[in-house]
Amino acid sequence: MSNSRSLFLLAALVLGFAFLYVPILSMVIYSFNESKLVTVWGGFSFKWYGVLLQNRQMLQAAWLSLRIATVTATGAVIIGTMAGLVLARFGRFRVRMLFAGMVTAPLVMPEVITGLSLLLLFVALAPLPLVPDTRGFSTITISHITLTLSYVTVVVQSRLSTMDDSLEEAAMDLGARPAKVFTKITLPIIAPAMVSGWLLAFTLSLDDLVIASFTSGPSTNTLPMMIFSTVRRGITPEINALATIMVLIVTLFVIVAGVLMVRQERRRRLDMRMAAAGPT
Repeated sequence: MSNSRSLFLLAALVLGFAFLYVPILSMVIYSFNESKLVTVWGGFSFKWYGVLLQNRQMLQAAWLSLRIATVTATGAVIIGTMAGLVLARFGRFRVRMLFAGMVTAPLVMPEVITGLSLLLLFVALAPLPLVPDTRGFSTITISHITLTLSYVTVVVQSRLSTMDDSLEEAAMDLGARPAKVFTKITLPIIAPAMVSGWLLAFTLSLDDLVIASFTSGPSTNTLPMMIFSTVRRGITPEINALATIMVLIVTLFVIVAGVLMVRQERRRRLDMRMAAAGPT
């Protein structure tokens, strides 16, 4: 019985990974296709990568999306971490339920509604100082931060809720100030959650089409918007080449983040063992 159950779980795992990654693998393979037809193999070639490098509009859209995603992820981590600290450490203050609802609202709000409301907000506030008067990089970034900070808040709050408060209390009993406790104790512990939140916000921003369509200007095209308008006329191997490069970039980010998180976790466990052993 146990062997049959193990075989069933293994088969389900293989089928699940195949369902997720075989389409991506086929896209990568066909990005090296010589033929113009994406479903007909015409031989191995780097031809479409060269064509992609000559497509200035596509490269500009990719560079814009990468810049927006980087700024969005960084801003979302900063604001989301502060919001997570408030929800996890400040107890039950008067407007806690309202604050939690406002922070997590983008998680359940349809992107069409979010994009439309942000568009109306930018149009209404355009005459005010320090508000972007034209839609483009700034408005898309602000919109993406609004969308992604909720995910960062949930990740950081969940990590703080499982954190042992006695570590912070012991540091304060030994004379450490709250700022030093946060930088030396709390921040290293929640760093893996912050990295995970950054990667999640980066991916969501890089992938967003609906909100960016509402908050972008006529001369601003992000990569998803460019791909969507191109795919409507038919998929080309050039799109496969671009998607392969983006998959490679995201994979490198994930690998680097994974290595940093593993090193951080090893260092934390070593510090905890040294602290438990006490002075010798």
